[in-house]
Amino acid sequence: RNKKKIVDPFTKKEWYDVKAPSMFSVRDVGKTLVTRTTGTKIAADALKGRVYECALVDLNDDENAFRKFKLICEDVQGKYCYTNFHGMDMTRDKLCSLVRKWQTLIEANVDVKTTDGYLLRVFCMGFTKRVNKQVKKTAYAQSSQIRAIRKKMVDIMTKEVATEDLKSFVNKLIPDSIGKDIEKECMDIYPLHDVHIRKVKVLKKPKFDASKLMDLHGEMGGAT
Repeated sequence: RNKKKIVDPFTKKEWYDVKAPSMFSVRDVGKTLVTRTTGTKIAADALKGRVYECALVDLNDDENAFRKFKLICEDVQGKYCYTNFHGMDMTRDKLCSLVRKWQTLIEANVDVKTTDGYLLRVFCMGFTKRVNKQVKKTAYAQSSQIRAIRKKMVDIMTKEVATEDLKSFVNKLIPDSIGKDIEKECMDIYPLHDVHIRKVKVLKKPKFDASKLMDLHGEMGGAT
């Protein structure tokens, strides 16, 4: 019997650098492994479509660690994988730490299209809060107030996304300025705190355009 020679699979692999788009201050996300191009199996095709999840603190030095951004590899040039925004989420421990008793949790979500053709589903959450000198232990909002706040959340999220392209929207997501706007706007209905865009999903994206991706990476015309 001829025994099949055991080959270490890592000898056939090579490393590629993962590059984040220019919205983030740290552009080198990390490295990724892929099997070398052999025959009809092309390494670049195996890399395209890979999703990398990074904490925001690793992409932007001064930001918080509980928000996670998903980046999807859309193009490979040389030894670099060029990624695009693919979604945002919050860590589970942060979400759990926000939810408490004696207050109302209000959530809303909306599907909305950016000016450059990305269809996003944006989720928002907020909590009612007790006001100064309040005697009552609880801070529950009435269902009519909850509906009004939810409508306001949807309106603000729709306005913020529909008037911007994906790059500008991600620039708003990084400091979570939309959450602060919602908090301010809803003050006259019921005071809120801990208002966050809790999640963003990319549902549909326009046809791949290499030059647009290179603009996102601040490199014109596909030069690496």
